[in-house]
Parts: sequence; C-alpha cells; structure tokens
Amino acid sequence: MFPAASLTLLLLLSITGSLVKAANSPISVPITNRLSFSNGTMNLVAHDDARIQAFRDPSMRGQRLNNVPLSNNYVGDSIPVSIGNPPTTYHLLLDSASANTWVRSSAYMRTSTSFRIGGFVEMTYGGGFFTGFEYLDNVTVGPGLTVILQSIGVAVRSAGFDNYDGILGIGPAALTVGSLRDLPTDSIPTVTDSLYGQGTVSEDVFGIFCQPYVNSQLESTGQITFGGTDSTKYDGDILYTPITNTPRASNYWGIDQSIVYGHTEILPLAAGVVDSGATFLYIATEAYELYKTATGSEYDPVTRLLAISEDGYNALQNLHFNIGPQTYTLTPNAQIWPRSINSRIGGRQANAIYLIVRDIGAPSGTGLDFISGYVFMQRFYVAFDTTKRRVGFATTEFTYATTN
Repeated sequence: MFPAASLTLLLLLSITGSLVKAANSPISVPITNRLSFSNGTMNLVAHDDARIQAFRDPSMRGQRLNNVPLSNNYVGDSIPVSIGNPPTTYHLLLDSASANTWVRSSAYMRTSTSFRIGGFVEMTYGGGFFTGFEYLDNVTVGPGLTVILQSIGVAVRSAGFDNYDGILGIGPAALTVGSLRDLPTDSIPTVTDSLYGQGTVSEDVFGIFCQPYVNSQLESTGQITFGGTDSTKYDGDILYTPITNTPRASNYWGIDQSIVYGHTEILPLAAGVVDSGATFLYIATEAYELYKTATGSEYDPVTRLLAISEDGYNALQNLHFNIGPQTYTLTPNAQIWPRSINSRIGGRQANAIYLIVRDIGAPSGTGLDFISGYVFMQRFYVAFDTTKRRVGFATTEFTYATTN
C-alpha cells in the first residue's frame, strides 16, 4: 500500500505525462446488448422496479439493503475494457445511471500498474451491489483510449451482475459520493472524465447508438463514441437540452420534457432520467393511467405489462416527447415489446402484443416523473455532455423501423 502523498505524486506525474493533444478524438467502440435471463423467463420488470427504488432513495447508494431483490435478468450493454499492463480484457456492463467502475476480484489480474490505495468502496444499484477495495490501474476502453492510473473498485463481493465482470459507470461523477467508506464526501473521477482530463479526447462528451432486436435474437449491436459523437449514426443535427435543475433527477442524466399521446398531453413538463440500465419506459402514475385508457390496453399480471389486441395495435397513435424545442416520436411499433421474443418475458403467445410503457409507481411532481430506458434509446442517438451539463438527441435509421 502506498502512502497517500507518494500515491498522489505518482498519479500527478502519470497524468502530466499523458497530457497530449487529442488528435484521434472522437473514437467509437462497439458495444453488445444482451437480454440476460436466468431461471426461465426474464423478470425484467422486477429488475427495473428495484432500480427505480434506488433512484428514489439516494441513501441506498453505498449501502447493501437486505430488502432489495437481486436479479441477473436485465437489458445491458457490454463493452470490452482492458485493465493493467500487460492488459487483461474484461466485459463490463455499461451503465449511464452510475459512475463507479469496478471488476470482480476473482477476475482481476494484478500487474505492474495495479496499486491498491487502501480505501473500502461499496455501491448498491437496486437489484445488485458490490463491495471491495479501491485500486489505481491503467484502463483502456478502445484504441488509443487509455486512462493512466484510473481509480477502480475491485469487488470482493458482488451480486446481480453474474453475466459481466463488473461495471463501467458513465453517469455523473457526483454519483460516486458516498461510495468510499473512509472518504464519504469525496467523488471518484469517471473513466470518461479521466479521458478528457488526461488529454486523450478533446471533449468530455460521449454518444451512444443502439438498435432494436431483430427477429428472435436476444442480442443487438451498437457503439459508444468517446470524445464526441459519430455523425454517421444519426440524421441531421443533435439538439441538446440542459440537465434539469429539479432535485433527484438532476443527480443523473436528467432532463425536462412533456409527453403527448396522439394529440392529448398525458404528462405536463416534468423532470426525469435517461437511463441505459432500465429496460422499459416509465411515466408518472396519472400519465400511465391516461395512456392505458387512451390505448384501450389491459394490465397483464403475468408479464406485468399492458397488453393490447391486434385491433388495438392498429389503432395506436404516436407517443411524442417534447424536449426543449424539439419533438421526438415513438411510433406505434416502437411502443411495443418485440413480438418474436414474447416468450422470454412470460408472454402468453408469440402473437400477443405488449406495450413498453409502465407505471413508475408514484404521482408526478416527485422529481422523477419518467425514466426513458433502453427501449427509448434503441430509437434515438443520445449524446451526453459533461462539460456543458446537457443531453442531446437525434433520430437514427431505427427511429421509424418496424422491427417489433
């Protein structure tokens, strides 16, 4: 274990030595999205519900709560990350609603660049957790994208993420506050912040491109771009909106928006979160009830989703999200779960039709009136700008696709 002063000097020297002009920025890295499941059908709803509980109760961060159900059933983007020298490649879950980066101790290979700094680190995600020790190590997330002596957790205990070697947190760094037991008011720099701070990329911006599932496949491909965005993956320009000032949502990649079904406003301007780790689209209870009535759908207790008939699907109207000066639309097809994989969520039959809009479980005005999960991000390019505290959106080739 290094004395704090020596470790700080070592870190400063390594960062100073890496401050070079970011000539290769932005750089795109492929990601793979997998529908992970165990014990038969996927209980994606239970995973999301636990995640929402963690959003609502900030005290859960850094604690292990016995009443939080653990689940390896979720939608998640996997990114290959190399750590150490010589490097070992790990497959980490990409999470936009957390900021700690960690790997399981059983997988972690210590090398000449691995330095344990002695601090105990822990984090609860709602449906999962890890506890371990904080290390410094070289972290590479793509060609030419190496952070020298990035702070990472090495988990001696973890649960809820058995299909991954750990997590790459790309949420705001403030989400790490409280995770260091001995330094509860300190934050930990994220990998994306460190790439910018060490001069590896020219902007503290990253963009995520996803796409819907095709046929009965449980996997889709996409990419994350560090240091900017990839204009080949979206149409027109990215339009940005500032991070909301509303408490709770402002801790995350939170924005303000209103939602209109057809020509009827179901959610007035409110604050919520863009979250790659949630599967479905969640809206405040009264908005959900309006949507349920307008669509003529019925609650299905097996899948815990709204179900509609074929005639109901044919009568669906567009769902509009008014974000800043721009409106983004989920078409009827984008509002339904992929029919080819109904059985994976316990669906009654392959031709049943389930909606991806769910009740967030609270009335509007709580500071978390919606969560735009992965089903939303499959239809739009999303850019996250740390420096200017804003989130941007653009349409893609899949915005109006009829793959579901």
